[in-house]
Amino acid sequence: MNAFEQITALQERMGQTIIGQRDVIERLVIGLLANGNLLIEGLPGLAKTRAVKAMSKNLEADFSRIQFTPDLLPSDVTGTEVYHQGPEGGQFRFEQGPIFANIVLADEINRAPAKVQAALLEAMEERQVTVSGTTHKMPPLFIVMATQNPIEQEGTYPLPEAQMDRFLMHVQVLYPPVEDEVEVIRLVRGEEQGAQSGGGSEAPVSIPQQAVFDARAEIAAIHVAEAMDRYMADLVQATRTPDALSEDLARWIEIGASPRGSLALDKCARAHAWLRGRDYVDPADVRAIVNDVFRHRVALSFEAQGDGKTTDQVIDEIVALVALP
Repeated sequence: MNAFEQITALQERMGQTIIGQRDVIERLVIGLLANGNLLIEGLPGLAKTRAVKAMSKNLEADFSRIQFTPDLLPSDVTGTEVYHQGPEGGQFRFEQGPIFANIVLADEINRAPAKVQAALLEAMEERQVTVSGTTHKMPPLFIVMATQNPIEQEGTYPLPEAQMDRFLMHVQVLYPPVEDEVEVIRLVRGEEQGAQSGGGSEAPVSIPQQAVFDARAEIAAIHVAEAMDRYMADLVQATRTPDALSEDLARWIEIGASPRGSLALDKCARAHAWLRGRDYVDPADVRAIVNDVFRHRVALSFEAQGDGKTTDQVIDEIVALVALP
């Protein structure tokens, strides 16, 4: 199979485990192909962790889960120097932390204090960790997928804007419709029955990492017209100068998207076009992912909150007002 067929097979296998979250699965795959880190937010029990595990299970990759808690230390994430006593004397050796994996699940990232959250910054951005003055490189395939719960405030530490901006996309997981909920019940029941009986079919061969690297090479070659570059830049600029579009947007937006937003739009739009089997980007690709790219980069004002506006509604208003190429 070529890279496209292998990535499509990865999506299909994830869909067999995660019922009714097709958009979420696609966003996870886009993040993998775009070589970016994802922030996944949703209420408890919506299969955020299960979705990430489903990707690692079907991909030839090392998986690591870090459960963030208020007493977690930076060394618990990055690793530390440990003294070893041998026949020829003692020496310090670096023991790698759980961050050294291909797919890292940072579960409930907002439950750890700022110093632990900051420990992820270098790994996420520079793909390396520095401990005791020595730099340790991350593996070639490396992605952090962090989850957070939006409803609990006790014992949580909101992520600072600087770290939020380092995530490629902010993916929201919503309640599934009732038809999908029925399928979820049947799926879990079948898994329990299979575990009790000791049966179950043999697991298919994992998708090799090389398929991801081949797909990234093809995505890098996708054509993006000058008009599309300007369209993406106009969308980002609209978040910074909303008064040029409407008075309401000027009242609602406090902080606009950074240049990382432009780069993320380009990467995600090309990955979205590739998944659709096209070798060029059109406005539909940008509009499909713009909410996920802007959701954590656009800060709303108190007036927007008073008017009952959500970030997605404000982004939709921007998309409606910015002219198509």
